[in-house]
Amino acid sequence: MTNPLDTLPAPPEDRREQEDRFAHELRVQRFVQPDDVTCGPTCLRKVYDFYGLRVGDEEVLGEIDRNDDGGTLAVFLGIAGLRRGFGARIYSYDLRIFDPTWHGLPREVLAEKIHARFPYLSDSTRLRAARAYLDFLEMGGELAFDELSPALLKEIIDREHPVLAGLSATYLYRFARERQLDDDTLVEDDVGGEPTGHFVVICGYEHWGRQFSVRDPSRHVPLMPDGRQVVDGQRLINAILLGDVTYDAVLLELWPREAAA
Repeated sequence: MTNPLDTLPAPPEDRREQEDRFAHELRVQRFVQPDDVTCGPTCLRKVYDFYGLRVGDEEVLGEIDRNDDGGTLAVFLGIAGLRRGFGARIYSYDLRIFDPTWHGLPREVLAEKIHARFPYLSDSTRLRAARAYLDFLEMGGELAFDELSPALLKEIIDREHPVLAGLSATYLYRFARERQLDDDTLVEDDVGGEPTGHFVVICGYEHWGRQFSVRDPSRHVPLMPDGRQVVDGQRLINAILLGDVTYDAVLLELWPREAAA
């Protein structure tokens, strides 16, 4: 039986063809998240599906650590992907955990730096994330600190890898802030609410990366007829960076280990 992770679309042989592409779209299916707090697992399921791995919502949810509010962090999605046999690379822009001078450090030294940061992390969620990053590195995951730009997103998509992004939905879509009810339902509240973190899958670009197409799992986001949301590249970058408010500000790239990264 053929392992679905053994097959991956071959990249173009001419790198200039990639660099000069006007537009490129990966065939990522849209799944709708079952509730307001499962955007991350639903996006992970989309990435699995892109690579030929068919799993259901409950199976994916059962493999991911979750926060007290029911949501999750990108590092937990990355760990789940590693356990499934994927390679994983996280691009983090969280300056509370990572220092800019850590760029390019060997894996062992980077792990030591993260561990040394523990006593200075008073935020329990970030401390939990920092511990998870050590597990992520130990399992073979990669941490990268490349400059966040449309060019970086375009480069990843040109590798035929969809990009799982944690960002601020409040900023990206100009939504009102939201307040979480006791049943985990989110309701709009522009005065008493808080910014909302969210996961989407970036699956294509247009106009050489000036615009990007997004597969959003939320049923509340207005979509094009083909299920995509096309957003301005700079606005998307800003939304990812502003995701730091909600412990996001991160990209997750997954690929079959047998394929070149």
